[in-house]
Amino acid sequence: MNWKKEIENLKAYQPGKTIDDVKKLYGLKSIVKLSSNENPFGFSPRVQEYLNKADFSYSIYPDGYAKKLRSSISEHLNVSEKQIILGNGSDEIIQIISRGLLQRGTNTVMPSPTFPQYKHNAVIEGAEVKEVVLNEGGRHDLAKMLEAIDENTTVVWLCSPNNPSGEYIREDELINFLDQVPSHVLTVLDEAYFEYVTASDYYDSVELVQKYPRLLVTRTFSKAYGLAGLRVGYGIANEHIISKLEPLREPFNNNIVAQGAAAAALTDQEFIKKCRIENRKGMEMYYDLCREKGLRYFPSQANFIVIDFGIDGDEVFQYLLSKGYIVRSGKALGYPTTVRITIGTLEQNTGLIDTIRSFLDSNN
Repeated sequence: MNWKKEIENLKAYQPGKTIDDVKKLYGLKSIVKLSSNENPFGFSPRVQEYLNKADFSYSIYPDGYAKKLRSSISEHLNVSEKQIILGNGSDEIIQIISRGLLQRGTNTVMPSPTFPQYKHNAVIEGAEVKEVVLNEGGRHDLAKMLEAIDENTTVVWLCSPNNPSGEYIREDELINFLDQVPSHVLTVLDEAYFEYVTASDYYDSVELVQKYPRLLVTRTFSKAYGLAGLRVGYGIANEHIISKLEPLREPFNNNIVAQGAAAAALTDQEFIKKCRIENRKGMEMYYDLCREKGLRYFPSQANFIVIDFGIDGDEVFQYLLSKGYIVRSGKALGYPTTVRITIGTLEQNTGLIDTIRSFLDSNN
């Protein structure tokens, strides 16, 4: 068979061990999963109310335009429905953009490390990948990213807050960057963790979309909205860009359950506010631990924190796993001496922090 040469060395996404796998492996009765940046508080009660009342017709296709959800997002953001594209998670939006703009002879610029799907999709399309290393504080080096753009660049990826560092782009930095991006380049601003941001100098990306015609913003219902299992993401841009991307979208890409659940989730911004407040409280608990133990970390505006233990991240990961806590080793994220921890509930954070203290004490 004549496979595309670009996919010869690609590896499939490798999910971590399931909760049941870890229970069996270590003989544990309970597991706390803090590895995938999911919302430990679940989703809004309004979503459950919707699910309880809805009468789904599983034998027919869902609304291919997702009119109700599209209208809900439009009203929530005060943008036209024609400025919105829906995806099976924001992953699909990334895939659609890559399919539409990347090919052999083009290149794409992105920070490193960052969300791996930018690079993954670029490789599939045969485009050259230009990675610009984050600075020591885990922030985008926007000046060097601008320098990396040339006449063959078609897409620049920004991730704010960035995964895995959790750092964000300041408003003045972003505006300065957008003012200098050439007119043949689409800037994609990934805001998967937007709802968790508390920084006062964060920008209004929806407002920027109206000002910059070559800016596309992606968001998701998988994180703060707690609907990771239903896979709903969306993009916001001007009508011309959306009209070019819409034909690349798979028909019926948002299932009938997901469409209504996401629309219901949008109506409960008080739930999102509570999650943001509790997330920040949890983050401060880890900051306190790091200061107490002299551990380096990246200040985070997301719902996770990367902590540097100064040793192989896999060693920390395995220890915590054996104690019933699933986190993410930084070896796969570009920071080999770290682990990435999703901020959990008060009980989950307290238990994990006590376990980390035990690990540190035993290694002194």
